[in-house]
Amino acid sequence: MTYEGNATGGSLPATESDDKRLQFEQAFERIKKATGARTQVQLAEILGIRQSSISDAKRRSSVPAEWFLKLFRKFGLNPDWLEFGSDPVYLKSIEGQIPAKSLESLGSYGQPRPLSRGRIVPVSNMAGSDDSSAGWIPMVIEELNIPESFYADALSVVKVEDAGMEPLIRRGAFVGIDRNQKRLIPGELYAIQAPHQGLMLKRVYSDPENGRFILRSENPNHPEQYIPIDQQEGKTVGRVVWILQQL
Repeated sequence: MTYEGNATGGSLPATESDDKRLQFEQAFERIKKATGARTQVQLAEILGIRQSSISDAKRRSSVPAEWFLKLFRKFGLNPDWLEFGSDPVYLKSIEGQIPAKSLESLGSYGQPRPLSRGRIVPVSNMAGSDDSSAGWIPMVIEELNIPESFYADALSVVKVEDAGMEPLIRRGAFVGIDRNQKRLIPGELYAIQAPHQGLMLKRVYSDPENGRFILRSENPNHPEQYIPIDQQEGKTVGRVVWILQQL
């Protein structure tokens, strides 16, 4: 019988080693598919780890347990689905258990197959996770099929739960937030983290004389709010790049 060396210096039967490698590759593809990561650099950024850690995991053909925990906390992904392909895909969903076939339209690296017209993405509520120690963390409540052109590597989708931006953004609308666009541009819409509140959607204006940014709602019944210029980076979650809602 042929044997192969493993990461711990011992030997495994070739068939067992091959099975382990195949299981890892399948789990790794599910992780990329669910997160939309196309490269190791993007995946490392999503997981908050060094790219070398991904190379180490590939060499060992083993997904670290902390990856599953981070993906559960950040996206609500089911560790059993990530590792073994067992339904459901998401555990944090009030719309029911999401079957794995909901992602079957996606090919490798999160790319849709040629006949696919959209992409299924997780949707969070505006409050986010209860753990706000590290800033706003998405809390998945359902899924949404969006046009492929609406997708971005650092996209968060939230369901609007208040009337602060009516009539422009109605309660129940879905809003796409690009987390890579945190530099405040006067007149544009942004998702801002509010203490003990979660996200709020505001149109931003600069007020350099007073060293602050003005946050305005479309609804006149909601008063202006303010962010000191030196705090805007930590409070800004991202720029609103699209809105899906019924008229």
